[in-house]
Amino acid sequence: MEQALLSWLGGLASIRTDLLWLIGAGLSGLITIHVLLRKREVGAAIGWIGLVWLSPVFGGVLYALFGVNRVTRRAQKLGIKPSQPGRMEDAAPAGPPLPERFRPLDHAVRRITGLPLQAGNRIETLRNGDAVYPAMLAAIAGATRSIALSSYIFRKDATGREFLDALQAAHARGVAVRVLVDGIGSGYFFASIYGGLRRRGVPVGRFMHSALPWRMPFLNLRTHKKLLIVDGRLAFTGGINIADENRVASSPPKPVRDVHFRIQGPVVAQLTAAFAGDWAFVMDQEIEGPDWFPALEPQSGTQGRVVTSGPDADLRKIELVVLEAISCATRSIRLMTPYFLPSEVLVSALSLAALRGITVDVVIPMASDHAVVDWATRAHVDPLLRSDVRIWLDDPPFDHAKLLVVDDAWCFIGSANWDTRSFRLNFELNVEVYDTELAGRLDAFMREKMNVRLTREALSRRGLPVRLRDAGVRLLLPYL
Repeated sequence: MEQALLSWLGGLASIRTDLLWLIGAGLSGLITIHVLLRKREVGAAIGWIGLVWLSPVFGGVLYALFGVNRVTRRAQKLGIKPSQPGRMEDAAPAGPPLPERFRPLDHAVRRITGLPLQAGNRIETLRNGDAVYPAMLAAIAGATRSIALSSYIFRKDATGREFLDALQAAHARGVAVRVLVDGIGSGYFFASIYGGLRRRGVPVGRFMHSALPWRMPFLNLRTHKKLLIVDGRLAFTGGINIADENRVASSPPKPVRDVHFRIQGPVVAQLTAAFAGDWAFVMDQEIEGPDWFPALEPQSGTQGRVVTSGPDADLRKIELVVLEAISCATRSIRLMTPYFLPSEVLVSALSLAALRGITVDVVIPMASDHAVVDWATRAHVDPLLRSDVRIWLDDPPFDHAKLLVVDDAWCFIGSANWDTRSFRLNFELNVEVYDTELAGRLDAFMREKMNVRLTREALSRRGLPVRLRDAGVRLLLPYL
């Protein structure tokens, strides 16, 4: 009797094992089909398929959290169509013809973005929070019709409270105020600014956030944009967040230098349309009308165009524009970024540019605010150094600026870093600018930082444990 019972239990265990194996194989098969149909990156597809077959449950959970892009589906469900003042193609003032070497670039970016190059803009450079915040606060204080503010980090420190008070005052005097903060960057559990704005009645949204973890499947997809638009006429954008650390003159414990830009002219309508799309995405509300989209007169001679990017319909647009600009370069490429972990495609593009005789300079921090990123960078740049791309290490304090200048005439400014996170995962906003004067200022700014050069010899002197650490961290490149 005992032997029969043991035999029956063994058979039951075998059936359960077979059943679990079938369930696991079915789950792995379904995820494999989804990966094959949705993932364009071969390496990523192979990695996900391998993971879900080795561990169906664990791999399936990870894929559900980090591998599935639900953003496009949600955008389609909402039917998001950002408000625009008529057809921007018709509203774009005609500018002077571009130099012959830039016409293919203009044609490509027009196709990539669906937006025209707009003439008649004025773009001013502002350095650090010491210059940026007073200008932004003055603009908010002078607003009469509308204010749109989007920030990745918005802290409730002394600087944040100044903005909080200014936004509340504008709302109280009847200005239409709309604020977007990131659901992670501006605090997941303790979003003080978000709560403060809500308590004061200021309309505010949190980008991709839920208090319930199982309703928060977008942990890896953030809005990294920094944007302020006042009365639809004056805009500020660039790399600066809202926090005390950016007021370098006040000697904060961990100062962060940065560059921001004040923009006036017809291209502001494109910036407003970008914010309107984000507001519709988060709040399911349209922004429209003359308070947000007034008629804009030319301010100066600069030509510009907005380029947005994100893991939705705008996938890789900023990266594609950068690739096209590199391919059109004839003399020089100079860039500055706080985090430098470009994809293999961008590494190849920069290497080929240097090999064909173009001067390629990359300025990165000697030490950023994320040591892990610095480790991965050291393990990532050897192909560039082999191709005579010059990499320069900027002295502390940490500089968060993101700049690109091609052939002393074309500039690319905004929020995007040179890493996979910015080019593939984050929602970003850059502005391309044709302006030799601005290019000259940015070029001179970067040249001042080109004193300490990173060499292959210096990298080879790292000990084996350090090189192994750096190479291991580099495997996390898509998520750093």
